[in-house]
Amino acid sequence: MGSDAATGSDQRITRLAFLTPGNYPDDDPATGLEDTLRLFEYGEALGFDGAWIRQRHLEHGVGSAAVFLAAAAQRTRRVELGAAVIPIGYESPFRLAEDLSMADVLSGGRLQPGFSAGVPPHADLIGHRVFDGDWRAYDLSYGRIERLIDNLRGEYLGDPDTVIESPGNIQRPRLQPYSPGLIDRLWYGGGSLRSVRWAARHGLNLLTGNVVFADRSDDFTTTQLDLVREYRAGVPADRSARLALGRVVVPLDSADRATRERYRRYAANRHERTLRPNGERRVMFAPDLVGTAEEIVERLRADPVFAHTTELRLELPYEFRRDDYEQILHDTVTAIAPRLGWRPSVDTASPVEAAK
Repeated sequence: MGSDAATGSDQRITRLAFLTPGNYPDDDPATGLEDTLRLFEYGEALGFDGAWIRQRHLEHGVGSAAVFLAAAAQRTRRVELGAAVIPIGYESPFRLAEDLSMADVLSGGRLQPGFSAGVPPHADLIGHRVFDGDWRAYDLSYGRIERLIDNLRGEYLGDPDTVIESPGNIQRPRLQPYSPGLIDRLWYGGGSLRSVRWAARHGLNLLTGNVVFADRSDDFTTTQLDLVREYRAGVPADRSARLALGRVVVPLDSADRATRERYRRYAANRHERTLRPNGERRVMFAPDLVGTAEEIVERLRADPVFAHTTELRLELPYEFRRDDYEQILHDTVTAIAPRLGWRPSVDTASPVEAAK
C-alpha cells in the first residue's frame, strides 16, 4: 500500500499549504482577485509548499480555477498551485482537461487540481444553463472524473492513420497541450467512505478537511480516522499517494487586540455546528483552531488524524481580509509549523520583503 504517513514521536509536517476562498466585492472583483494573487506571492515568499484556491459558482469567488491558476503561475515560480475543489458536474471532461493541461504547462508542471462529484451547488439555478436543458439527465457521478482522467492521459484519437492538418503542420490528434505529469497530481475531496474508496482505487490523492459525512459515527474524529484508514487500505501497492489534512487555523500571536477579539467571535459563532451531525446528509465539522501558536500546536499534536499525514493545509476563513490572511500565514510559518517539524525547502524572504 502506498503511504506517506508518519506516526508516533517522529511525526512531522513535510508539506505546508494554504487554501483561500478568493473573495472580492461585488462592485470591484479585480481588486479582490489581485489581492488573492498577491497572497499567493506572499505565501511562496514565506516558504509555503502549496497555494490552493476554492472554485465557487454564483458567489464572490473564483468560478474557473484553471483560469485563476494560470494567472497565478505567472506570478509565482516554485509553489504548488492547487484547486479545492472543482465540482465536476459543471465541467466538460474534455474541455476541462484542455484548460488544466494548458495551465499546467504555463506553471511548469506545478498544478494540483482537486475534484468533487455529485450534484454540484446551485444546480437548480444554473444546471439548465450549463447543459442547455434538463441537467438531471446527465451523468454527474465519479464517471465524469474518470473520463477527465482518460482525456488527461493524452492518448491519440482515431486509428494510427488518423491525422489532422493545420497551417504548416500535420499531426496525430490528441489533447493539446499534453502535460504528461499532470495525471499523477490529481486530488479528490473525500468526505464519505464511498468517496475515499473510489479515490484510492483510481489513484487520486486525497484531500480531507474540516467537513466530513457521518457514515458510521456521530464523532468527527472517529469518522475522519475511518476515512483515512479506508483510503490508505485501498491505495494500490505501486502508488505513492498523498494525503493532505485541512484545518481552519487562526493564530492570534501577531494580531492586534481588536483582531484577536474578532477571531474569537468568529470561532464562537461556528462552535455549535461542531457538536453534532447537521442536516439530512449528516454533515460534521471540525472545531476551528483559534488561539496562540502554542495552543494550536498542542491541539494539532493531540489530533489523532494529524498523526496520519505529513501534509497540512490551512483552510482560510471566507470572511477575512487580505491583511488577516497574511498575518495568519506569517504566524503559521514562524511560530507553528517549525514546531511541527516543517522546514521551508528554499530560502525565504523576510516578512517585510514578502509583503512587498
